[in-house]
Amino acid sequence: MVKNNSKDLEELSVQDKLKALYKLQLVTSEIDRIRIIRGELPEEVRDLEDEIEGRHTRYKKDQDEIVELNRLIGEYKESTTNSNELIKKYNEQLHNISNNREYDLLVKEIEYQNLEIQGFEKDTRLAKERIARLEEAMQELSQETEDREKDLELKRTELDTIISETKEQEDKLHDETKELEAKIDERLLRAFHRTRDSYRNGLAVVTIDRGACKGCFNKIPPQRIIDIQSRKKITACEYCGRVLVDPELAEESAREIDLQ
Repeated sequence: MVKNNSKDLEELSVQDKLKALYKLQLVTSEIDRIRIIRGELPEEVRDLEDEIEGRHTRYKKDQDEIVELNRLIGEYKESTTNSNELIKKYNEQLHNISNNREYDLLVKEIEYQNLEIQGFEKDTRLAKERIARLEEAMQELSQETEDREKDLELKRTELDTIISETKEQEDKLHDETKELEAKIDERLLRAFHRTRDSYRNGLAVVTIDRGACKGCFNKIPPQRIIDIQSRKKITACEYCGRVLVDPELAEESAREIDLQ
């Protein structure tokens, strides 16, 4: 907030103060308008960036899972080979047994290894099916991510264009804001910003419209309207607290500033 020169402010008439307040309202509302125009785009860009980052993370996790599944398939293959070698070994030993007990033990080992092989084959099949599903999902994900990246590039370009087009105007408006704030005493300026912050539309200074406050639309007593039109004191709406100015002063103030 600009520090004001109290002596210079004392020389300003109430009408000048009201004009400065209304001009400040016009300028700050124009800054609000510019920010609203581009205000949604930065959020959209951030959302797209987060979404794309999440997609890349998911793609990497799927890749890692495929690597792990292929490692397991390799282990299943090696274990199957080992089981087949054991079965071959046990079958050879069947020719050299000396009693039924040894025969039963070898037969059970062969059956066990065959069951192991069946388990390895089943696990291998399930792993390959999972890999196929992952690869299909990754292909879809990759295409969707590519589309979202194109959307992001368009949004970034749009945002950069708006920022480029409005930066000069916004800088000019900020300079004008400082000049106007220097003409308003600190008490009024604090009240102005406090009121602006309390309403979503940022209106702290409004005109009279058909005998009512244009901020809250409550009726204003006739005597108060006369006081406002006389411009001899600063009057606030008793319902919403906004400073009230007559339409003629508002038109005069608007003509005196350039919002382009």
